[in-house]
Amino acid sequence: MPEIAEIARAVHFFRVYLVGKTIKHATAIEDANVFGKAGTTGPEFAAAMTGKKVLSAGSQGKYFWLVLDIPPHPVFHFGMTGWVHIKGDRTAYTNYYKKMKPEELDMWPPKFWKFQLKTDDDSPVEVAFTDPRRFGRVRLVDCPGESIRQHSPLVENGPDPVVDTDIFTEEFLKNKMRSRHVPVKALLLDQAFISGIGNWVGDEVLYHAKLHPEQYCDEFNDDQITDLYKSIRYVCQLAVDKLGDSDQFPEHWLFNYRWGKGKKGAAGALPNGEKLAFLTVGGRTSCYAPNIQKKTGRVVPGVEEEPLGADIGARPKKASKTKLSKGVKIEPVESEEEESKSKKSSKQKVDKAAKAVKKEAPAPKNKRKAEEAEEEEAEEEKPKPAKKGKTSSTKKGAVANGGDLEEGKTTESMAARRRSGRLQAK
Repeated sequence: MPEIAEIARAVHFFRVYLVGKTIKHATAIEDANVFGKAGTTGPEFAAAMTGKKVLSAGSQGKYFWLVLDIPPHPVFHFGMTGWVHIKGDRTAYTNYYKKMKPEELDMWPPKFWKFQLKTDDDSPVEVAFTDPRRFGRVRLVDCPGESIRQHSPLVENGPDPVVDTDIFTEEFLKNKMRSRHVPVKALLLDQAFISGIGNWVGDEVLYHAKLHPEQYCDEFNDDQITDLYKSIRYVCQLAVDKLGDSDQFPEHWLFNYRWGKGKKGAAGALPNGEKLAFLTVGGRTSCYAPNIQKKTGRVVPGVEEEPLGADIGARPKKASKTKLSKGVKIEPVESEEEESKSKKSSKQKVDKAAKAVKKEAPAPKNKRKAEEAEEEEAEEEKPKPAKKGKTSSTKKGAVANGGDLEEGKTTESMAARRRSGRLQAK
C-alpha cells in the first residue's frame, strides 16, 4: 500500500503538471467502490472537475488532494494498488514498469483507469488514475480550499510527521504512547494517531530506534521515546525528500533487505551480518532484527515469529523450534502471567513446591515418562480441562501453560496432595 513517501511522489507530479492549469475535459467510469464508497459517482466527479483551474496540491499522510478555483475539491486515497499516471512520463518506480507487459508500457489510457483529465494547453497534459484492485477512493469535498483538512476524512486522521511538525512533537508522541496500551507497531499504523506510516515505514522506524515492534507502547522509557521520535522524523522526512525512490534510500536501511522473504537464495540478513526475522500478530507482519530490536518490557501475547525464507504470498506459519533456520535467534514469547507480579510470585512458589516433591519421588528412568508424569499432575491441578492440543508441560513441575493457581487452594495444599497421591500408589 502506498505510504507517506509514495503520496509525496504523486503530489509532486500533480504540482509539476497540473497546478496552474485548467482542466478542459474530465472522464470517469462508474465504479461503485472507488467512487461509490466515497459518496460520489464517476459522472459527478467528471462534472466537478471539468472547466476548473487547479490552484494547488497537498497531502496528509496517505491522503492527497487538489484545490480547485471553485469547490468541490477532489480528495484521493490510493488504497492498495492505486496510482496516478501522466501521459509521456513515468511517474511510478522501476519495478512497477518491470511487471507490465511490453504492450502495456505506452498504452493510453492505461489499463484499469478510473478517471482521466486533460488540460486546455496547446500541448495538453493528460492524467489518469488507475486502481486494479479497487481499494482506492476518490471523493469530493465541498468546502473552501483552505479548510479541506477540517473536513472528513482528513479531520479524523492524525498529524503528518513531515507536514505537521508543529503538532507532531516529542511531547505529543510521549503523551500518546503513555495513554495507550497496544503494541508500538500497531500504534504507528493507526492513522488516527499519526498519518502516513504503513508497514514498511513502521518497520524502518522501529529498526532505527532499536525497538521491538510488539512491545507495548506504554512500556518504553523517555529515552526510548526520544529515539523513536527522532527515527520517525528521520525516516519519513528522508523518504519524502527522495519522493519514495528506494534506489536513493541509504544502503543501511532495512527497506533494502526486508523484501527477501520467500525469495530463493535471499540472504535474510543485513550487510553487518545481523539476521532478520518476521513476526505476526493479529494478521499483521513485521520485519525486524531480533538481536538489535530486543524486548525491554512486556509484549503482546500470541506472537508468531519466523526467520526470513517463508513464502511471501502465503499466510505465515506458526514458528517451530525444530524448523527455524540456523543462526536466527527467536526469543520466547512472554505469557500473560508475567503481566502481574502476584501471578509471577505464585508460579515461583509452585516451582519451589514441585522441586520438593520431585526430591521425594523416585525419578522415572525415561525422561519422556517424567515429562508425561509432570503433565498429568499439572492437568489434575487445573480446575477445568484445557482444550486439546493446547497443553504443554513446563519444567520443574510448574502449572501447565503458566496458568494461575485455582482460587482457594494454597501452594502447600497442592504439594501435600501430590505427596499423598504418590504414597497411596505405593
